[in-house]
Amino acid sequence: MKQIYVLLAFLFFATTTIAQKSKNTVVNPPKPSVYDPSLLGNVKYRLLGPFRGGRSGAVTGSYKAKNTFYFGATGGGVWKTTDGGSNWKNITDKYFGGTIGAVEVAPSNENIIYVGEGENTMRGNVAEGLDGMWKSEDGGKTWKNIGLKDTRHITNIIIHPNDPNIVWAGVMGHLFGPSSERGIYKTTDGGKTWKKVLYVNEQTGCADLIMEPGNPSVLYAGTWRLIRTPYSLESGGEGSGLWKSTDGGETWTNISSSKGLPKGVWGIVSVAVAPSNVDKVYAIIENEKGGLFVSNDGGQTWNLQSNDNNIRQRAWYYSKIFVDPKNENLIYCPNVNFLKSRDGGKSFQTLRTPHGDHHDLWIDPEDGKRMIVADDGGAQISFDEGNNWSTYMNQPTSQIYRVSTDNSFPYRVLGAQQDNSTIRIKSATYGSYITEQDWDVTAGAESGYVVADPLNPDVVYGGNYGGYLSRLDHRTGENRNVSVWPDNPMGAGADVQKFRFQWNFPTFFSPHNPKRLYCAGNALFVTENDGATWKQISPDLTTNDKTKQASSGGPITQDNTSVEYYCTIFTATESSIEKDLLWTGSDDGLIHVSKDGGANWSNVTPKDCPKWMMWNTIEVDPFKKGAAYIVGTRYKLDDFTPYIYKTEDYGQTWKLITTGIASNHFTRVVRADQKRAGLLYAGTEYGMYISYNDGASWQSFQLNLPMVPITDLTIKKNDLIVATQGRAFWVIDDLTQIQQMDPAIKSKSLHVYTANPAFRIPPVVSRWGGSVSAPANVAMNPAKGAVINFYAANVTDSSTASVAVYDANGKLISRTTTQSKTNPLKLTKGNNQFVWDMQYPATDKIDDLILWTGAPGSITAIPGNYKAVVRVDKDSLDVPFTLLADPNYKCSQSDYEAQLDFLLKVQGKFNETMKAIKDIRQARSQMQDFVSKQGANCPKELKQLSEDLSKQLTAIEEKLHQTKAKSGQDVLNFPIRLDDKLGGVFDMAASGNMAPSKGALEVYADLSSQVDEQIGKLKGVLSSGLNSFNKMITEKGLPVVVVK
Repeated sequence: MKQIYVLLAFLFFATTTIAQKSKNTVVNPPKPSVYDPSLLGNVKYRLLGPFRGGRSGAVTGSYKAKNTFYFGATGGGVWKTTDGGSNWKNITDKYFGGTIGAVEVAPSNENIIYVGEGENTMRGNVAEGLDGMWKSEDGGKTWKNIGLKDTRHITNIIIHPNDPNIVWAGVMGHLFGPSSERGIYKTTDGGKTWKKVLYVNEQTGCADLIMEPGNPSVLYAGTWRLIRTPYSLESGGEGSGLWKSTDGGETWTNISSSKGLPKGVWGIVSVAVAPSNVDKVYAIIENEKGGLFVSNDGGQTWNLQSNDNNIRQRAWYYSKIFVDPKNENLIYCPNVNFLKSRDGGKSFQTLRTPHGDHHDLWIDPEDGKRMIVADDGGAQISFDEGNNWSTYMNQPTSQIYRVSTDNSFPYRVLGAQQDNSTIRIKSATYGSYITEQDWDVTAGAESGYVVADPLNPDVVYGGNYGGYLSRLDHRTGENRNVSVWPDNPMGAGADVQKFRFQWNFPTFFSPHNPKRLYCAGNALFVTENDGATWKQISPDLTTNDKTKQASSGGPITQDNTSVEYYCTIFTATESSIEKDLLWTGSDDGLIHVSKDGGANWSNVTPKDCPKWMMWNTIEVDPFKKGAAYIVGTRYKLDDFTPYIYKTEDYGQTWKLITTGIASNHFTRVVRADQKRAGLLYAGTEYGMYISYNDGASWQSFQLNLPMVPITDLTIKKNDLIVATQGRAFWVIDDLTQIQQMDPAIKSKSLHVYTANPAFRIPPVVSRWGGSVSAPANVAMNPAKGAVINFYAANVTDSSTASVAVYDANGKLISRTTTQSKTNPLKLTKGNNQFVWDMQYPATDKIDDLILWTGAPGSITAIPGNYKAVVRVDKDSLDVPFTLLADPNYKCSQSDYEAQLDFLLKVQGKFNETMKAIKDIRQARSQMQDFVSKQGANCPKELKQLSEDLSKQLTAIEEKLHQTKAKSGQDVLNFPIRLDDKLGGVFDMAASGNMAPSKGALEVYADLSSQVDEQIGKLKGVLSSGLNSFNKMITEKGLPVVVVK
């Protein structure tokens, strides 16, 4: 830590029988429903980013392919690079994901990779794995599960150097409770069966496991007694120790009492063997007199080499050691800083790395300069012994605590990234994609809520641990500390604090008063003057149990950052439909409500709810007064059950609504759809769920979203924004199809969904035409244009379809068909999507013309009402839709209309000019070809007439176009002509959102007059001149010349 779906449809059920328990009710399981994915074929989650690495605790590399490495993200699955860290690709998404504790490549067969779930960094926002061990036999292309599913945290994997079927796994087990599935496991058949070979007790697991290099008979292990509760971390106690096996892990000897090792209580233990001298063993031990110990006789005797706090601070979070393959005295101790020693650990120097808080290191056994480090910023690679590293700004694995949005356009998404900064990132851009330049650091720091001022999106409030709250003005750069109670509690327990603020304390604006900002500790506070003064508007709304507020850390090392601060308000909100209706939920199980802005409070905790619930999210029903949903977790009590309750009477009664959610998918958040009553979205530790019947039943709503813990959800502009713990932000753009789900759709041959209003942001095309391809490590924009979704039931290989767009006057603007030569309409059986790019037909330009200003560009449809007509075979339906003005531009509707009218006129005149040039060239070419074919037999007078007419045509052409220009900059020598000038005045008038200027109108009038003059002359030549030419031909009995 640094300073600083289903019947995804209308679900109809018979009246549900309700079982009464006290004042709360549990809905009986509804009738089964069937999920039909064809009804949501176009709905996808879109990765928003940022592409900035989140925490990793497991890394490894290929022994042969020197640019190939792997890392396991603590919430984002396994990633692979084949170019030395320039680009990373997830290799587990189709099979598993989430939290990774270990990843290893078999030295004897690099196609074989083993992965263990459950991160080894046991911090407050830890994630546990449910599926244990995975194996790939094709380099990560496919995977199969190989057991150990209840081990929760696999910290180490060791693979036999010559036999990839022999594997040892170090297991910490359940973090939040006792379990027997912990210790060290061994398989000799590639994971088909496992044998527990070291077990200490139900609270002690394996923190570290290593093999003597080149000798699979000798293994060392560090065991660690560790437990987390909702209010404490306890590192150390009975069971922690250092172990050695000399028979391939079949039996183990506890060598913790060896000469030279510290007495008393041990905590975490890490161990390493020098490959160049296997008798030399290093160990880092958490102990009152702990530090770095070294043995020169294979662990029989030890000496304290260093007790430097820099290598043993926050021992539970770090405590790792690694030895260079060739130099027994060159060692690395990753900690807050990346520490290196060249004298066997007597002294250490800090190496500069891209990020802090280091957790794992892999060193190439053949080349000590080649390595990969894991830290709170992901994974980085070095080829020069740690002097230079690859970037972590190419890994979309950030862990986000909460999500909010601002009122800018396009809106931004805000959140705090674990062990990094807070961020605000644009949900869409005017460019082709969303890059690092489209997000920036904002108020607060790594752990807090981040909320923007509703009236000024450039003013942002952000929290952090210790009750810190800041107000950042992005325009001026001013960053004020506006904490409610600015007494820094760092290092102390919650029991000595006047006010208790959790690591992730709630901060939110009133939906009724944009100046009213709330902040929650163990009481609720409010300010209406930007945080200059705060008013306490509630008593302590927690149990205030002092037995659960003591200093945290355990018997050896205290660790107080406010992660374990307990008896705090963990979620709070004000109703969006009832002013002054306030709800709070505490991390110790209480729910309170106030109907008068905080003057009076009532405890409305569900009577049959388990004790010590951490209430994580409150969501007000947007359609019914007094109704709300509240979501709680008890995973920190080793209870992974989902808990979602709903009240419809201000908390007097509650019902549990979790049917359909997996029994171990504990749930953090529920959000209610803002347009369709009863439509709910839920985010769990292991994925997304959806309900169409107000929570009576739930179905998986994962779609293309990777398996990742969901930390928060919000809805903005009818988009669903998802915050994850390990895969950054994701968005479902436009919930319209989900909201309009209806099983009756499938009974229709053609159904067109109601279209969501679209903002007038034209798509970006390259200067050479066509869309711009995206580089690596960027997020894509949502579709730019009007999105028309339709369902076609009877599509065959011979089916044809079209989408025609008409303006408000019924005038056709564009038609796209399945037979279109460019960008044809794609048609499949089931759901289809067409995105109208809002463009009028392109200018008719002759391909080989050299134009300085270019042909008139695209013309974007203006704000207003439109109609799309969708035809599939003989079926046809129309749907109205609206284009909305970009609110960033101050342009009246009349000015939009004037601009459109002018641009269409200029484009039309340019098209007339192009047709004239084509006619000139065609007539001249036909006459010349005719004369040429006659050869010596061509009558002299006919040849002369052809030459005279050609000269007249060329003279007209030279007025319309600069015919001497043969390359791009020839026009610097030969002045541009009328066609080029039309393109210039078009570009001028199209350069913004405005009515054409007086100058543009006058220049166009002049150019138009000149073009008309030349076209008039051309008509004369083509009529009288060609008539004379053809008359002479007829008289000679030859075929006439015709200009089409």
